[in-house]
Amino acid sequence: MIRLHPTALSLLSFAAALVLWQAIVTVGHVAPYLVPGPLAIFLAFWSDAPGLLRALLATLSVTFAALTTAMILGVLLAAAMSASRWARAAIEPWAVILQVTPVVAVAPLIIVWIGDPFSAMVVCATVVAFFPVFSNTAAGLAATPQDLLDLFRLNGATSRQEVVLLRLPAAIPYFLAGLRVSGGLALVGAVVAEFVTGAGGVASGLAFRILESGYRLQTARMFAALALLSAAGLAINAALGLLSRRVLGRFA
Repeated sequence: MIRLHPTALSLLSFAAALVLWQAIVTVGHVAPYLVPGPLAIFLAFWSDAPGLLRALLATLSVTFAALTTAMILGVLLAAAMSASRWARAAIEPWAVILQVTPVVAVAPLIIVWIGDPFSAMVVCATVVAFFPVFSNTAAGLAATPQDLLDLFRLNGATSRQEVVLLRLPAAIPYFLAGLRVSGGLALVGAVVAEFVTGAGGVASGLAFRILESGYRLQTARMFAALALLSAAGLAINAALGLLSRRVLGRFA
Protein backbone atom coordinates (compact mmCIF):
# COMPACT_ATOMS: atom_id res chain seq x y z
CA MET A 1 0.00 0.00 0.00
CA ILE A 2 1.37 3.41 -1.01
CA ARG A 3 1.71 5.84 1.86
CA LEU A 4 1.62 9.51 0.92
CA HIS A 5 2.99 12.36 2.98
CA PRO A 6 0.14 14.59 4.27
CA THR A 7 1.50 17.52 2.26
CA ALA A 8 1.57 15.44 -0.94
CA LEU A 9 -1.97 14.24 -0.24
CA SER A 10 -3.13 17.84 0.21
CA LEU A 11 -1.49 18.89 -3.05
CA LEU A 12 -3.04 15.95 -4.91
CA SER A 13 -6.52 16.74 -3.60
CA PHE A 14 -6.06 20.40 -4.53
CA ALA A 15 -4.91 19.48 -8.04
CA ALA A 16 -7.85 17.09 -8.44
CA ALA A 17 -10.26 19.85 -7.40
CA LEU A 18 -8.75 22.21 -9.98
CA VAL A 19 -9.03 19.58 -12.75
CA LEU A 20 -12.65 18.87 -11.82
CA TRP A 21 -13.41 22.60 -11.72
CA GLN A 22 -11.91 23.13 -15.19
CA ALA A 23 -13.79 20.14 -16.57
CA ILE A 24 -17.14 21.35 -15.22
CA VAL A 25 -16.83 24.88 -16.62
CA THR A 26 -15.59 23.54 -19.98
CA VAL A 27 -18.14 20.77 -20.48
CA GLY A 28 -20.97 22.85 -19.03
CA HIS A 29 -20.06 25.90 -21.14
CA VAL A 30 -20.24 28.11 -18.05
CA ALA A 31 -19.88 31.79 -18.93
CA PRO A 32 -16.44 33.11 -17.87
CA TYR A 33 -17.97 36.21 -16.29
CA LEU A 34 -19.96 33.94 -13.95
CA VAL A 35 -17.43 31.28 -12.95
CA PRO A 36 -14.07 31.27 -14.77
CA GLY A 37 -12.01 28.10 -14.89
CA PRO A 38 -8.58 27.74 -13.27
CA LEU A 39 -6.90 28.23 -16.64
CA ALA A 40 -8.68 31.55 -17.21
CA ILE A 41 -7.78 32.64 -13.68
CA PHE A 42 -4.12 31.82 -14.24
CA LEU A 43 -4.11 33.73 -17.55
CA ALA A 44 -5.72 36.73 -15.83
CA PHE A 45 -3.06 36.65 -13.15
CA TRP A 46 -0.29 36.29 -15.73
CA SER A 47 -1.54 39.26 -17.73
CA ASP A 48 -1.51 41.53 -14.64
CA ALA A 49 1.03 39.83 -12.39
CA PRO A 50 3.05 43.00 -11.50
CA GLY A 51 -0.09 44.94 -10.52
CA LEU A 52 -1.58 42.10 -8.47
CA LEU A 53 1.71 41.38 -6.70
CA ARG A 54 2.13 45.07 -5.82
CA ALA A 55 -1.39 44.99 -4.43
CA LEU A 56 -0.52 41.88 -2.42
CA LEU A 57 2.51 43.63 -0.92
CA ALA A 58 0.34 46.60 0.03
CA THR A 59 -2.14 44.31 1.79
CA LEU A 60 0.64 42.38 3.53
CA SER A 61 2.23 45.60 4.78
CA VAL A 62 -1.03 46.44 6.56
CA THR A 63 -1.34 42.84 7.77
CA PHE A 64 2.10 42.63 9.36
CA ALA A 65 1.88 46.12 10.87
CA ALA A 66 -1.45 45.17 12.45
CA LEU A 67 -0.18 41.78 13.64
CA THR A 68 2.88 43.37 15.24
CA THR A 69 0.75 46.00 16.97
CA ALA A 70 -1.79 43.42 18.15
CA MET A 71 1.01 41.19 19.46
CA ILE A 72 2.65 43.97 21.47
CA LEU A 73 -0.61 45.35 22.87
CA GLY A 74 -1.99 41.90 23.62
CA VAL A 75 1.06 40.78 25.60
CA LEU A 76 1.43 44.06 27.49
CA LEU A 77 -2.23 44.28 28.48
CA ALA A 78 -2.41 40.59 29.41
CA ALA A 79 0.69 40.99 31.58
CA ALA A 80 -0.79 44.07 33.24
CA MET A 81 -3.99 42.13 33.99
CA SER A 82 -1.95 39.31 35.49
CA ALA A 83 -0.01 41.66 37.73
CA SER A 84 -2.95 43.64 39.13
CA ARG A 85 -6.61 43.02 39.87
CA TRP A 86 -7.26 46.72 39.32
CA ALA A 87 -5.73 46.49 35.86
CA ARG A 88 -7.88 43.44 35.08
CA ALA A 89 -11.03 45.30 36.08
CA ALA A 90 -10.04 48.24 33.88
CA ILE A 91 -8.79 46.36 30.81
CA GLU A 92 -10.98 43.27 30.42
CA PRO A 93 -14.29 45.03 29.61
CA TRP A 94 -12.66 47.14 26.90
CA ALA A 95 -11.02 44.08 25.36
CA VAL A 96 -14.37 42.31 25.18
CA ILE A 97 -15.97 45.42 23.63
CA LEU A 98 -13.30 45.44 20.91
CA GLN A 99 -13.94 41.76 20.26
CA VAL A 100 -17.71 42.00 19.86
CA THR A 101 -17.82 45.31 17.92
CA PRO A 102 -17.85 44.74 14.13
CA VAL A 103 -14.90 46.58 12.61
CA VAL A 104 -17.04 47.70 9.66
CA ALA A 105 -19.21 49.63 12.15
CA VAL A 106 -16.32 51.64 13.59
CA ALA A 107 -14.06 51.84 10.55
CA PRO A 108 -15.65 55.03 9.17
CA LEU A 109 -15.04 56.76 12.52
CA ILE A 110 -11.45 55.50 12.63
CA ILE A 111 -10.86 56.82 9.12
CA VAL A 112 -12.24 60.25 10.06
CA TRP A 113 -10.32 60.43 13.32
CA ILE A 114 -6.96 59.29 11.93
CA GLY A 115 -7.07 60.71 8.41
CA ASP A 116 -4.12 58.78 7.00
CA PRO A 117 -5.50 55.78 5.04
CA PHE A 118 -2.62 53.41 5.85
CA SER A 119 -2.71 54.14 9.59
CA ALA A 120 -6.49 53.83 9.61
CA MET A 121 -6.32 50.43 7.93
CA VAL A 122 -3.67 49.26 10.41
CA VAL A 123 -5.86 50.30 13.33
CA CYS A 124 -8.90 48.52 11.85
CA ALA A 125 -6.91 45.34 11.24
CA THR A 126 -5.39 45.55 14.73
CA VAL A 127 -8.88 45.64 16.25
CA VAL A 128 -9.68 42.37 14.45
CA ALA A 129 -6.37 40.64 15.28
CA PHE A 130 -5.96 41.81 18.88
CA PHE A 131 -8.23 39.55 20.90
CA PRO A 132 -6.76 36.06 20.20
CA VAL A 133 -3.27 37.13 21.28
CA PHE A 134 -4.63 38.96 24.30
CA SER A 135 -7.02 36.26 25.49
CA ASN A 136 -4.63 33.34 24.93
CA THR A 137 -1.76 35.13 26.64
CA ALA A 138 -4.02 36.05 29.56
CA ALA A 139 -5.14 32.41 29.81
CA GLY A 140 -1.52 31.25 29.79
CA LEU A 141 -0.55 33.72 32.49
CA ALA A 142 -3.45 32.53 34.63
CA ALA A 143 -2.55 28.85 34.07
CA THR A 144 0.88 29.09 35.73
CA PRO A 145 1.30 26.11 38.12
CA GLN A 146 0.40 27.08 41.68
CA ASP A 147 3.39 25.28 43.20
CA LEU A 148 5.80 27.43 41.17
CA LEU A 149 3.93 30.55 42.21
CA ASP A 150 4.19 29.51 45.86
CA LEU A 151 7.93 28.89 45.42
CA PHE A 152 8.45 32.37 43.95
CA ARG A 153 6.44 34.02 46.72
CA LEU A 154 8.25 31.99 49.36
CA ASN A 155 11.51 33.43 48.07
CA GLY A 156 10.18 37.00 48.24
CA ALA A 157 9.61 37.62 44.53
CA THR A 158 7.74 40.81 43.65
CA SER A 159 4.65 40.85 41.44
CA ARG A 160 6.74 42.19 38.58
CA GLN A 161 9.34 39.43 38.96
CA GLU A 162 6.59 36.85 39.16
CA VAL A 163 5.08 38.02 35.86
CA VAL A 164 8.35 38.52 33.95
CA LEU A 165 10.31 35.50 35.20
CA LEU A 166 7.57 32.93 35.68
CA ARG A 167 4.18 33.74 34.21
CA LEU A 168 5.32 35.06 30.82
CA PRO A 169 7.65 32.10 30.04
CA ALA A 170 4.91 29.68 31.10
CA ALA A 171 2.43 31.46 28.80
CA ILE A 172 4.56 31.11 25.64
CA PRO A 173 2.61 28.10 24.21
CA TYR A 174 -0.67 29.94 24.74
CA PHE A 175 0.75 33.12 23.19
CA LEU A 176 1.98 31.26 20.10
CA ALA A 177 -1.40 29.60 19.63
CA GLY A 178 -3.11 32.97 19.81
CA LEU A 179 -0.56 34.53 17.47
CA ARG A 180 -1.27 31.89 14.83
CA VAL A 181 -4.97 32.70 14.95
CA SER A 182 -4.28 36.43 14.89
CA GLY A 183 -2.09 36.04 11.80
CA GLY A 184 -5.07 34.99 9.71
CA LEU A 185 -7.35 37.54 11.36
CA ALA A 186 -4.87 40.34 10.64
CA LEU A 187 -5.08 39.50 6.94
CA VAL A 188 -8.88 39.41 7.12
CA GLY A 189 -8.87 42.72 8.98
CA ALA A 190 -6.58 44.30 6.40
CA VAL A 191 -8.88 43.23 3.56
CA VAL A 192 -12.00 44.44 5.39
CA ALA A 193 -10.29 47.76 6.13
CA GLU A 194 -9.38 48.14 2.47
CA PHE A 195 -12.98 47.45 1.46
CA VAL A 196 -14.29 50.03 3.92
CA THR A 197 -11.74 52.74 3.17
CA GLY A 198 -11.87 52.12 -0.57
CA ALA A 199 -8.22 53.15 -0.72
CA GLY A 200 -7.01 53.21 -4.31
CA GLY A 201 -3.97 54.55 -6.08
CA VAL A 202 -0.46 53.19 -6.38
CA ALA A 203 -0.39 51.52 -2.97
CA SER A 204 -3.88 50.01 -3.19
CA GLY A 205 -4.26 46.47 -1.90
CA LEU A 206 -5.94 43.36 -3.20
CA ALA A 207 -9.34 44.31 -1.80
CA PHE A 208 -9.38 47.37 -4.04
CA ARG A 209 -8.34 45.20 -7.01
CA ILE A 210 -11.25 42.88 -6.25
CA LEU A 211 -13.68 45.80 -6.19
CA GLU A 212 -12.18 47.21 -9.37
CA SER A 213 -12.45 43.85 -11.14
CA GLY A 214 -16.05 43.46 -10.02
CA TYR A 215 -17.03 46.85 -11.40
CA ARG A 216 -15.43 45.92 -14.74
CA LEU A 217 -16.88 42.38 -14.79
CA GLN A 218 -13.31 40.99 -14.86
CA THR A 219 -14.31 37.91 -12.89
CA ALA A 220 -11.16 35.94 -13.68
CA ARG A 221 -8.98 38.78 -12.36
CA MET A 222 -11.16 38.92 -9.25
CA PHE A 223 -10.60 35.20 -8.68
CA ALA A 224 -6.86 35.69 -9.24
CA ALA A 225 -6.80 38.31 -6.46
CA LEU A 226 -8.79 35.98 -4.19
CA ALA A 227 -6.34 33.16 -4.93
CA LEU A 228 -3.44 35.42 -3.93
CA LEU A 229 -5.20 36.25 -0.67
CA SER A 230 -5.75 32.57 0.04
CA ALA A 231 -2.11 31.78 -0.72
CA ALA A 232 -0.99 34.62 1.55
CA GLY A 233 -3.20 33.30 4.36
CA LEU A 234 -1.79 29.80 3.98
CA ALA A 235 1.76 31.15 3.97
CA ILE A 236 1.18 33.22 7.12
CA ASN A 237 -0.39 30.27 8.91
CA ALA A 238 2.44 27.95 7.86
CA ALA A 239 5.14 30.46 8.88
CA LEU A 240 3.59 31.04 12.31
CA GLY A 241 3.14 27.29 12.75
CA LEU A 242 6.82 26.75 11.95
CA LEU A 243 7.77 29.52 14.38
CA SER A 244 5.66 27.88 17.08
CA ARG A 245 7.28 24.47 16.55
CA ARG A 246 10.78 25.96 16.57
CA VAL A 247 10.21 27.95 19.73
CA LEU A 248 8.44 25.17 21.63
CA GLY A 249 11.05 22.65 20.43
CA ARG A 250 13.68 24.52 22.45
CA PHE A 251 11.66 24.02 25.61
CA ALA A 252 10.93 20.34 24.96
